Amino acid sequence: MAEATEALGGEIHHEHRDVSGGWLRPTVFGMMDGLVSNFALIAGVAGASASASSVSLAGLAGLVGGAFSMATGEYVSVQSQNESAQSELDVERHELEHNAAAEQRELAQTYVARGVDPRLADEVARQLSRDPDQALRIHAQEELGIDPHLLPSPWVAAGSSLLSFSVGAFLPLLPYLLGATSLWVSGVLAVAMLFSSGAITSRFTSRDWLYSGLRQLLLGALAAAVTYGVGSLFHATTG
Repeated sequence: MAEATEALGGEIHHEHRDVSGGWLRPTVFGMMDGLVSNFALIAGVAGASASASSVSLAGLAGLVGGAFSMATGEYVSVQSQNESAQSELDVERHELEHNAAAEQRELAQTYVARGVDPRLADEVARQLSRDPDQALRIHAQEELGIDPHLLPSPWVAAGSSLLSFSVGAFLPLLPYLLGATSLWVSGVLAVAMLFSSGAITSRFTSRDWLYSGLRQLLLGALAAAVTYGVGSLFHATTG
């Protein structure tokens, strides 16, 4: 590959991040959701003047319930998406087997529409259509925008979501498990982690780290403030 690149007089000077492996979105979303939702839950219970033990119990329940809910949702979502994609791939595979000439012309027209000379487009389509697997992959990418060999794994998505949510939800709960009795201790840790996690996500996007960090901090703080206010309205002190 390197020799072919040198023969063409060019070199590859960049690499792309893996944005389609099925782990990035659930990991980032799971961490954010765990941190924000459980801190908001803890803040709401603390706002109701509940005891530290009650806040800890609520935080643990939020961690376990939220983690499995997120994992289940991610699995069903990704699996359903894959099943839908497979259904469309079956349609495309049937067309390639029973209407190959029309599919080849369709592929050639796709390249013509992109500015390729019609003769060259016909030849490229003809050569690509020689291998059925290659033809299916090309048609799927061109018509469906997917790669049959790179569909995300529902198990990877579910596992990433479960673990990342658990980590995020555990952080604001940790001070209470260590004996803290004030929401401020958990709040300081949550604020720091909200900003840090937001800044870390900027590595996977084109956003500035300061912008990403502050955005996540403000959204998370708003959610906690609202739930704290709702909890304080009830003032349901428990032992």
